[in-house]
This record gives sequence, structure tokens and C-alpha cells, in this order.
Amino acid sequence: MVVAATLWSIAGVVTRHLEPALQTEGRFEVTFWRSLFAAVFVGGYLLLVRREGWRPIVAAGRPGLLSGLMWAVMFIAFMLALTLTTVANTLLVLSLGPLITALLARAVLGAPIPPRTWAAIAVATAGIVWMAAQAAPASAGGRPLAGMLIALCVPVASAVNLVTLQKTRARVDLVPAVFLGGVISAALVLPLAAPFQAGLRDILLLAVLGFFQLGLPCMLMVVASRSLSAPEVSLLALLEVVLGPLWAWLGAGEAPAAATLAGGALVLGALVLNELAALRAGRR
Repeated sequence: MVVAATLWSIAGVVTRHLEPALQTEGRFEVTFWRSLFAAVFVGGYLLLVRREGWRPIVAAGRPGLLSGLMWAVMFIAFMLALTLTTVANTLLVLSLGPLITALLARAVLGAPIPPRTWAAIAVATAGIVWMAAQAAPASAGGRPLAGMLIALCVPVASAVNLVTLQKTRARVDLVPAVFLGGVISAALVLPLAAPFQAGLRDILLLAVLGFFQLGLPCMLMVVASRSLSAPEVSLLALLEVVLGPLWAWLGAGEAPAAATLAGGALVLGALVLNELAALRAGRR
């Protein structure tokens, strides 16, 4: 799960190397190519590595379709939110993910949430709220409330997806759901992506995003959910928020603000302490 969150976090630094016009006006095109390449990656894995053809997709059934829809919502809603509100506002809403996941897991699965996990959720959320509160308040599209409501779809869809993965992990393989999510997302944004303006270099960078920033880490999250609880998966996914600014600093020269460093330290500390406590509990 740490590897998955680390791969998710490279989105910012890779997109900074796209053509400026594509970064500012081509968000739907970026979403289309990224989703399409993610579907190609996962589909290739199912066809060429597992050599099971389309049987796993059919076998996933209704849980696979529900999970695929949730992946598609997450793929699209994040980009839409960024067109209407600031990154800071978006991160603030995404930080609700572990709390929503814990509450949904408790309601649907009846899973007890250890006090250490509740504490980690509280500290990590505080860290991201601090990062967002210190960021520039200007709104990207002048409709911050609409952007934040759309951004709320991401943690809600993620929570539904994680609970679905937990509920079906013993009997259904939901790796094919990542493929379905990519296909659904690409199909939905295709009419909004035209006219296409990405050059060959941009398409290659978007292929890197689709393969290694979306397809592979989403598959890894499905595998990780077989061993970790839904709240733990959601907590570890917050590493994306912490590591993203680091890669942008190292790879694109965007120095992180002091608030980003302080908030990131809180998030990392909460994650490390939670996992150390989990290891000690496991040994006992």
C-alpha cells in the first residue's frame, strides 16, 4: 500500500512536464488519456500475464461493476474539482477519506476500529487541514463550493470502493474492476476532451501516468485490501498528499511551503505510529 500511494503521488511532477496549455485547459484530455492507458495496462495484465481472457471481468459480477463505477468517479471527480476550486480546498475535502471509510466500514461490515486508528485519523486530518489552511485562498474557477462538493465524491467513492473490496475479498477478485473504472472514465470524458491537443511527448508522459500512476497502484491497492482493514488502506493512501509536493520540489523545482512540511510531518508521524502499534498488536 505504501508503494501504491508513492506511485499515486507522482501525478503532479509528471503533469508539470506536460505542455502548459494542456495543464491549464486540457484537464479532460489528461483524464481521458490517463484513464485509457490505465485500462490498457490492467487489460494487458489480465490478457498477457494471467492469461485468463475476459473471464475475471465477468466473474467480478455486480461487486466488480460497483467497484469499477467508484474508480471512475474518483478518476473524474478529482480533475473536475480542480477546475472549480483550489488544490488546497480539494486536499481539505480528500482528507475526510479515512474518517468516511472508518464510519462506513463500521456501519456495513461491523468492523471495530481500534483507538490507535481513530487517533491516527484525527492527527492525519489535522495535518492536511493545516496544509490546506495555509495555502493560497484564491479559487481557480470562482465556484469553490461546487468544486468542494464535487471533490467530496472522491472520499465517498473511495470509502464505498474499500468497503466493497473488504466485503468480497474472500470470494471475488476485484482487480478487473480497475480496468472497468478506466474504461468507464475514458468513455464519459471523451466528448469533453475534444479537440485533442496533446503531442507525442505529452501522450508518452500520459502513458506513464496511466500505467504507473493509475493502473498499477490501483491494482496494488486491491491486493493490499486483502490484508489491511479499509481504514488502514485509506490512512496509508494519505501518503500521496505528503509525497506529491516532495516530488514536485525535486522534479519540477516547486519548493514546498513550511506549512506543507509541518502538515506532512504530522501525517507521516500518525501513519508510522499507527502501523508500529499494529505490528505490536499482531505480535501479541
